[in-house]
Amino acid sequence: MISAGDFRNGITLEIDGNVCQIVEFQHVKPGKGAAFVRTKYKNIITGSVVERSFRPTEKFPTARIDRIDMEYLYNDGDFYNFMNSETYEQIALTSEQVGDAMKFVKENEIVKICSYNGNVFAIEPPLFVELEVTETEPGLAGNTAQNTNKPAIVETGAQVMVPLFVNIGDKLKIDTRTGEYLSRV
Repeated sequence: MISAGDFRNGITLEIDGNVCQIVEFQHVKPGKGAAFVRTKYKNIITGSVVERSFRPTEKFPTARIDRIDMEYLYNDGDFYNFMNSETYEQIALTSEQVGDAMKFVKENEIVKICSYNGNVFAIEPPLFVELEVTETEPGLAGNTAQNTNKPAIVETGAQVMVPLFVNIGDKLKIDTRTGEYLSRV
């Protein structure tokens, strides 16, 4: 159990039956009246953010989030299939469960599957991936003075804005959190 007076950023706990993560907290001691903790927390399952105040003595149970490394095997149209590399156990997740998390992930890459009480609620791709450009406009020679970008399609089908000098066949390093081009590999 965690009391509201012990809140820290990033702690996961159960509030009113929902799994939540503390985003911000502030201990407030007004001149008159009792102290309280003003918090902003995010519902991990739905993604909604709520602002609420608690008495410092209120207690909440900690939520145990399981993060398991799994290998992405393939997409068969309806389901994304993953395998635990240690136990060889396989699971299939729907497109709704996966969301946009897989747009930069190739087959046979390791991702983290996040679950609470056996229910998968999120997939964490690697922070950085290396992908090959499959489609883009050719860059014009000598047009490198401006800091301009052009769209490029990578091998997973995702679109990334890249500098003009990037061509088809180039390998790119991409940040999966923002979808930004970082460098050529």
